[in-house]
Amino acid sequence: MILSFGYLVLRQVLHLVILGLRGERSKEIEILILRHQVAVLRRQIHRPDLAAADRAVLAALSRLLPRRRWPTFFITPATLLRWHRNLIARKWTYPRQRPGRPQARAELRNLDLRLAQEKQPGAAGASRANWPNWATGSRRAPCGRS
Repeated sequence: MILSFGYLVLRQVLHLVILGLRGERSKEIEILILRHQVAVLRRQIHRPDLAAADRAVLAALSRLLPRRRWPTFFITPATLLRWHRNLIARKWTYPRQRPGRPQARAELRNLDLRLAQEKQPGAAGASRANWPNWATGSRRAPCGRS
Protein backbone atom coordinates (compact mmCIF):
# COMPACT_ATOMS: atom_id res chain seq x y z
CA MET A 1 0.00 0.00 0.00
CA ILE A 2 2.70 2.49 0.96
CA LEU A 3 4.80 1.42 -2.01
CA SER A 4 1.96 2.05 -4.47
CA PHE A 5 1.26 5.45 -2.89
CA GLY A 6 4.95 6.36 -3.16
CA TYR A 7 4.93 5.31 -6.81
CA LEU A 8 1.93 7.54 -7.54
CA VAL A 9 3.51 10.54 -5.79
CA LEU A 10 6.80 10.07 -7.67
CA ARG A 11 4.96 9.74 -10.95
CA GLN A 12 3.01 12.98 -10.38
CA VAL A 13 6.17 14.87 -9.37
CA LEU A 14 7.95 13.71 -12.51
CA HIS A 15 4.94 14.66 -14.59
CA LEU A 16 5.02 18.19 -13.11
CA VAL A 17 8.76 18.49 -13.82
CA ILE A 18 8.25 17.44 -17.44
CA LEU A 19 5.29 19.80 -17.77
CA GLY A 20 7.41 22.68 -16.43
CA LEU A 21 10.18 21.98 -18.95
CA ARG A 22 7.78 21.87 -21.88
CA GLY A 23 7.23 24.92 -24.03
CA GLU A 24 4.15 27.12 -23.91
CA ARG A 25 3.10 26.14 -27.43
CA SER A 26 2.84 22.42 -26.60
CA LYS A 27 0.89 23.23 -23.43
CA GLU A 28 -1.60 25.33 -25.41
CA ILE A 29 -2.01 22.55 -28.00
CA GLU A 30 -2.64 20.01 -25.25
CA ILE A 31 -5.26 22.28 -23.68
CA LEU A 32 -6.99 22.65 -27.08
CA ILE A 33 -6.98 18.86 -27.54
CA LEU A 34 -8.42 18.30 -24.06
CA ARG A 35 -11.11 20.94 -24.61
CA HIS A 36 -12.10 19.30 -27.89
CA GLN A 37 -12.31 15.89 -26.17
CA VAL A 38 -14.54 17.36 -23.48
CA ALA A 39 -16.79 18.93 -26.14
CA VAL A 40 -17.10 15.57 -27.92
CA LEU A 41 -17.95 13.82 -24.64
CA ARG A 42 -20.55 16.47 -23.80
CA ARG A 43 -22.31 15.76 -27.08
CA GLN A 44 -22.47 12.04 -26.27
CA ILE A 45 -23.64 12.20 -22.67
CA HIS A 46 -26.66 14.37 -21.98
CA ARG A 47 -26.57 14.29 -18.20
CA PRO A 48 -23.70 12.79 -16.24
CA ASP A 49 -24.56 10.56 -13.30
CA LEU A 50 -22.55 11.96 -10.39
CA ALA A 51 -21.91 10.15 -7.13
CA ALA A 52 -21.92 11.93 -3.77
CA ALA A 53 -18.12 12.03 -3.76
CA ASP A 54 -18.10 13.62 -7.23
CA ARG A 55 -20.53 16.26 -6.06
CA ALA A 56 -18.40 17.05 -3.01
CA VAL A 57 -15.26 17.42 -5.13
CA LEU A 58 -17.04 19.62 -7.68
CA ALA A 59 -18.52 21.81 -4.94
CA ALA A 60 -15.11 22.24 -3.30
CA LEU A 61 -13.39 23.03 -6.61
CA SER A 62 -16.12 25.48 -7.57
CA ARG A 63 -15.07 27.68 -4.65
CA LEU A 64 -11.55 27.85 -6.13
CA LEU A 65 -12.71 28.67 -9.66
CA PRO A 66 -12.99 32.40 -10.44
CA ARG A 67 -16.45 33.61 -11.48
CA ARG A 68 -15.29 34.58 -14.97
CA ARG A 69 -14.35 30.92 -15.61
CA TRP A 70 -17.75 29.50 -14.58
CA PRO A 71 -19.04 29.12 -18.15
CA THR A 72 -16.44 26.39 -18.73
CA PHE A 73 -17.68 24.48 -15.68
CA PHE A 74 -20.27 21.86 -16.60
CA ILE A 75 -22.50 22.53 -13.58
CA THR A 76 -24.23 25.80 -12.82
CA PRO A 77 -24.43 27.68 -9.52
CA ALA A 78 -28.11 26.72 -9.38
CA THR A 79 -27.10 23.04 -9.50
CA LEU A 80 -24.69 23.54 -6.60
CA LEU A 81 -27.43 25.26 -4.58
CA ARG A 82 -29.88 22.43 -5.36
CA TRP A 83 -27.34 19.85 -4.17
CA HIS A 84 -26.90 21.82 -0.96
CA ARG A 85 -30.67 22.11 -0.39
CA ASN A 86 -31.11 18.36 -0.91
CA LEU A 87 -28.23 17.59 1.44
CA ILE A 88 -29.71 19.80 4.17
CA ALA A 89 -33.19 18.36 3.62
CA ARG A 90 -31.90 14.79 4.02
CA LYS A 91 -29.95 15.73 7.13
CA TRP A 92 -32.59 17.77 8.98
CA THR A 93 -35.94 16.35 7.87
CA TYR A 94 -37.80 14.61 10.65
CA PRO A 95 -39.75 11.43 9.91
CA ARG A 96 -43.32 12.06 8.86
CA GLN A 97 -46.04 11.47 11.41
CA ARG A 98 -49.71 10.96 10.76
CA PRO A 99 -51.79 14.06 11.59
CA GLY A 100 -54.33 14.03 14.40
CA ARG A 101 -54.65 12.01 17.55
CA PRO A 102 -53.00 8.62 17.83
CA GLN A 103 -55.31 5.65 17.34
CA ALA A 104 -56.98 4.14 20.37
CA ARG A 105 -56.12 0.58 21.36
CA ALA A 106 -58.26 -2.15 19.82
CA GLU A 107 -59.80 -3.24 23.13
CA LEU A 108 -60.95 0.32 23.90
CA ARG A 109 -62.49 0.69 20.43
CA ASN A 110 -64.34 -2.61 20.85
CA LEU A 111 -65.59 -1.55 24.29
CA ASP A 112 -66.82 1.77 22.85
CA LEU A 113 -68.68 0.02 20.05
CA ARG A 114 -70.27 -2.49 22.43
CA LEU A 115 -71.43 0.26 24.80
CA ALA A 116 -72.86 2.27 21.91
CA GLN A 117 -74.86 -0.73 20.71
CA GLU A 118 -76.17 -1.53 24.21
CA LYS A 119 -77.15 2.05 25.09
CA GLN A 120 -80.86 2.82 24.95
CA PRO A 121 -82.13 6.13 23.54
CA GLY A 122 -83.52 7.32 26.88
CA ALA A 123 -80.57 6.26 29.06
CA ALA A 124 -78.26 8.61 30.99
CA GLY A 125 -80.71 11.48 31.50
CA ALA A 126 -81.87 11.89 27.91
CA SER A 127 -85.56 12.60 27.46
CA ARG A 128 -87.48 9.77 25.79
CA ALA A 129 -89.98 12.29 24.44
CA ASN A 130 -87.24 14.30 22.79
CA TRP A 131 -85.34 11.37 21.19
CA PRO A 132 -87.45 10.83 18.05
CA ASN A 133 -87.48 14.57 17.31
CA TRP A 134 -83.70 14.80 17.70
CA ALA A 135 -83.17 11.89 15.34
CA THR A 136 -85.40 13.45 12.65
CA GLY A 137 -83.93 16.92 13.07
CA SER A 138 -87.14 18.73 14.18
CA ARG A 139 -86.70 21.31 16.93
CA ARG A 140 -88.87 20.96 20.00
CA ALA A 141 -88.49 22.29 23.47
CA PRO A 142 -86.64 20.00 25.93
CA CYS A 143 -88.57 17.45 28.00
CA GLY A 144 -91.40 17.22 25.47
CA ARG A 145 -92.84 20.73 26.09
CA SER A 146 -94.31 22.52 23.08
